[in-house]
Amino acid sequence: MPIRLLSEVLINQIAAGEVIERAASVVKELVENSLDAGATQLTVDIEAGGARRIRIADNGSGIVQSDLALALTRHATSKIGSMDDLEAVRSFGFRGEALPSIASVSRFSLASRTADAQHGWRVQADAGRAEALEAYAMPFGTDIEVRELFFNVPARRKFQKADKTEFAHIQNLMSTIALANPQAEFRLTHNGKLERWYRLPASDADLSLEDRSEDRPAPYAERLSAVFGANFSGHALPLAVELAGMKLHGFLGLPTAARAQADQQYFFVNSRPVRDKVVMHAIRQAYSDVLFHGRHPSYVLFLELDPTRVDVNVHPAKTEVRFRDGRLIHDAIYSALHEALAHTRAGLTASIPANSGGFANSSIPSPGLQPNLQAANRPLQQHWPLPARHFAGPSDAGSAAGMAALQSLYGAQIPINQFASFAAASDANSSKVAEPQAVYDVSGTEFAAEFTAQSAGELLHENPLGFALAQLHGTFILAENVHGMVIVDMHAAHERITLERMKTALAACDLRVQRLLVPISMAVSTREAAAVEQHSDSLRDLGFELHRAGPESIRITAVPTLLQDLDLHAITRDLLSDLVMLGTSASLEQARDDVLSSMACHASVRANRRLGLAEMNALLRDMEATERSGQCNHGRPTWVQWRKGDLDKIFARGR
Repeated sequence: MPIRLLSEVLINQIAAGEVIERAASVVKELVENSLDAGATQLTVDIEAGGARRIRIADNGSGIVQSDLALALTRHATSKIGSMDDLEAVRSFGFRGEALPSIASVSRFSLASRTADAQHGWRVQADAGRAEALEAYAMPFGTDIEVRELFFNVPARRKFQKADKTEFAHIQNLMSTIALANPQAEFRLTHNGKLERWYRLPASDADLSLEDRSEDRPAPYAERLSAVFGANFSGHALPLAVELAGMKLHGFLGLPTAARAQADQQYFFVNSRPVRDKVVMHAIRQAYSDVLFHGRHPSYVLFLELDPTRVDVNVHPAKTEVRFRDGRLIHDAIYSALHEALAHTRAGLTASIPANSGGFANSSIPSPGLQPNLQAANRPLQQHWPLPARHFAGPSDAGSAAGMAALQSLYGAQIPINQFASFAAASDANSSKVAEPQAVYDVSGTEFAAEFTAQSAGELLHENPLGFALAQLHGTFILAENVHGMVIVDMHAAHERITLERMKTALAACDLRVQRLLVPISMAVSTREAAAVEQHSDSLRDLGFELHRAGPESIRITAVPTLLQDLDLHAITRDLLSDLVMLGTSASLEQARDDVLSSMACHASVRANRRLGLAEMNALLRDMEATERSGQCNHGRPTWVQWRKGDLDKIFARGR
């Protein structure tokens, strides 16, 4: 077959196949064009899921008469004019393909009026064939109508889903766009009916959640509630940091409010929604130490950086980006989120009862609850070593020995002198204790004196978790605070305290390395073998000595002592995968944290161990001062708050 030029219509249809996947793709391109034109009011009318009709009207700057017909020509745009503009794209659209591509697969109408024109002008096109301009009466802005989408491309039309499904994609798209553009008001209708929340008022650009009046929240709070649900702002952490020449801000869902699906995760780069593997990995890593297995966090995050540092022209639909310094972006996002989540101390937010929404919705705001800054800034009370009687059971002895062995894995200068005590506890106990005994050492602690000197009323207001009243079934601590009743899972809480102290202690030690008597050979890919050469110094700092043995093989000669009993093949493969894809070694840190988490679990207060009031209060104070103490090492909540109003409802008080 001879080579020949394709017709303009066929070229546009091929382009449409890349850009226009379904009705939601049309809405995305047209709404983004409206936002680029400065629109602050947008109306989106949909019929039959978009297959029959899509109409988008805005109050943007409009298109002058002389440019109207040119707008339907491929690669015609007002948004870029030089290579410098392409390297620093600041608009959503810039290819000049959207309008001609849409027009080529639909019956298309484009009408627009600028502020200085007496009336508007309209151009219509049928399967890409444009008609002559005509005068058109309309308000300022642009009005685009797309009818019978894919009417001339039956192969694409038959792959469209049911109207309800297609409209659901449009709803999800509009949710994403509304979150990123608080300055614009959106209105969405389907088959002539206004959709539930889709009349969103414009909000301030600062994305504030603070109340503007006594009875009306900030508009952006309404927008968040419309997209995430009414309780999201109550169990979300605000985030606003500047680092490495970037600004990262938004809202992080608390770990205890995680979801079964990753359906409430929104990330924007310069207001452009993206799904980037570097970003996603950084967020997962930041949540890894606090998230329940199989759960997914909710978040809406905005990354603002110089447009020259990100390439948005790597995907026809512009859903992916490429960062020029991906590792720096990864580490910056991880550090910011990791630091924010570290401050999820117990007592800084209040939890709702389990019967009010379940595990996935276990937190609500507590406006009247002020953190105890004195307690939060107090040095961690060194209640370790735990009394020897804690390790009375046979199952505890093994874990105690394991904790003692941990001292040999790192340098001897460990700040908290707990490990030798664990070993002594293990050796001194070989049978169960006959009577319930205390397990949380409070001798010499500051709080023990405070509790006897202060009144209960003063303690209520000073300490977010209040003071302990009793122990329930040997598992839970019942406490009273200024808001009502607090219930604490003592094992989960002590587990988190133990882990954070272990991490702090080990961070101050020199990492010990175990040299292998017989080196391990592994077959790897060429890229992974090259990564071993490239990152050899970084790997050595992490305790791994890896050497390239051939084009597709490596040799392991030394590993961190802490990990020597694990599956070294699996750990090394994960490590190399991280180095190849991300340039960082997140999997090694995860493996180390998993080991510490397991050890902390076995070393913590067990169920059915009786605590005295002073011991229970000492545990509450440590919870208030320990990072991430709102959830245990496995992501389960460590405490819940029953407010006075909740208790009144249960007993029908005030009715």
